[in-house]
Amino acid sequence: MQKIVTNLWYDTEAEEAATYYCSLFPDSKITDIQYYSEGGPRPADLAMVVDFELAGQRFTAINGGGDYNYTHAMSLLVNCDSQDEVDRLWDALLADGGQEVQCGWLNDKYGVPWQIWPAEANDLMKGDPAAVERALQAMYTMKKIDLAAMRKAYENS
Repeated sequence: MQKIVTNLWYDTEAEEAATYYCSLFPDSKITDIQYYSEGGPRPADLAMVVDFELAGQRFTAINGGGDYNYTHAMSLLVNCDSQDEVDRLWDALLADGGQEVQCGWLNDKYGVPWQIWPAEANDLMKGDPAAVERALQAMYTMKKIDLAAMRKAYENS
């Protein structure tokens, strides 16, 4: 059992969001859904808690109601294996009302903050301080991370 599980709060979209996220990542599935009971604080046909896995990591989504908003102080970081994976997830998570932010961050249509990051970019954050600074300056101009542009800045080419 995973000791620490990320819990995502929704008004009424927990099941929809979990299903959507599971469609984006291999090795993902909904593992359990608990519904509100008759006479409960929410409609009985509304999922109360949705347990799911994304790429083998456990998450819980709850339809708790209320007006709670996410911030980028806490986000879901996805380390991508390639620019193609960055592009695919970026486009999918922006679909239907998501919003680009900056430096690889976005909010999906449910307001959940994600950072879609090419893992290879971590190598551009080490080494020669001048090269790192050039890569960072390039990144600061980006919304979606462009690994080739960061690499070009790092290499000063």
